[in-house]
Order: sequence, then structure tokens, then C-alpha cells
Amino acid sequence: MVSNKIRKMLVVMLPLMLLAFVGCKVSYKLTGASIDYTKVRTISLETFQNRAAYQWGPMAAMLNETLSDVFIQQTKLVQVPRGGDLQLAGEIVAYDQFNKSISSDGYSAMVQLKVTVNVRFTNNTNHEEDFEKQFSATRDFDASQSLESVQDELVTQIIKEIVESIFNAAVANW
Repeated sequence: MVSNKIRKMLVVMLPLMLLAFVGCKVSYKLTGASIDYTKVRTISLETFQNRAAYQWGPMAAMLNETLSDVFIQQTKLVQVPRGGDLQLAGEIVAYDQFNKSISSDGYSAMVQLKVTVNVRFTNNTNHEEDFEKQFSATRDFDASQSLESVQDELVTQIIKEIVESIFNAAVANW
């Protein structure tokens, strides 16, 4: 049995606790971007060219479209052809495949596809954030498959990962 004192305390404390919980608010920024829109309003995305020794035609277009889409969808920045507060430029510098593992019969069992993109980022409102660096991503595929049969899917995944890394390095300040 609950004593009268405890019952009275519960009657007083329960509404206060409910008010405290209702007054609390947690908010998250889903984009991950930390941009001061009072200073930074525009971004220029230079067309990334494919300068890799081995090339696959659609790859540069995929990279450029994905990069543009990410900045449109995850920021309020206006894309301008040149002279933006933020500027991204670069090129695809490597598109390679390597034997990753060898089977017992001496032939390749797994192949790794690797794409590397060199990026130059300029923040015209804070040049301390400028950088030039390379971003790479890889995907493995079974050596019994031809590169042509898996290329579109794997490059799409690789480009998505590289663009996420570029976005985080440029505007997420992680």
C-alpha cells in the first residue's frame, strides 16, 4: 500500500515531470553540412574531367551529376558557373582494376576496382579551409565476371562514396 505522503508527492511530481519532458526538444541536422549561410551563399562546381589512363566514358558525367545533386539536395547554396563563395574543381586521376586474391589454381579469384579523384576546394570566405587532396573508393567483384558486366553498378557505388567524402571534407567539417 502506498502511503498518503507518497501519493501526494506523486500527484505533485508527475505533472512537473511531464512538463519537463514536453519542454525538452532535440534537433538533428540530417544533411551534415555546417555552412554559415550569412557568409556563404554560392558554390561553383567546375566540370571534373576524366584524366585516368584507363577510361570508361560515362564516369565523368556520373561524377559531375552526383556532385551537383548532393549540393542541391543537402545545402541551400546556389550553384553558379564560376566565382562562387565555395569552389570545387578537380579530375578523375585513376580508374584501375587489380587482382585482389588468387585461387588455388593460380588464377584471379577476386578483382578490385578503384577510382581516385583529385579535388581542389577553395572557400573564398575562409581560405584556411582550402585543400587539395585525393579521394578514392574501391569495390570488389568476382573474377568470373567481366568488368563490363558489373562496371555500371560498381562505378555508381564508388562515385556515391567519393562524392559523400568530398561533400564531408568541403562543408561538413567532420
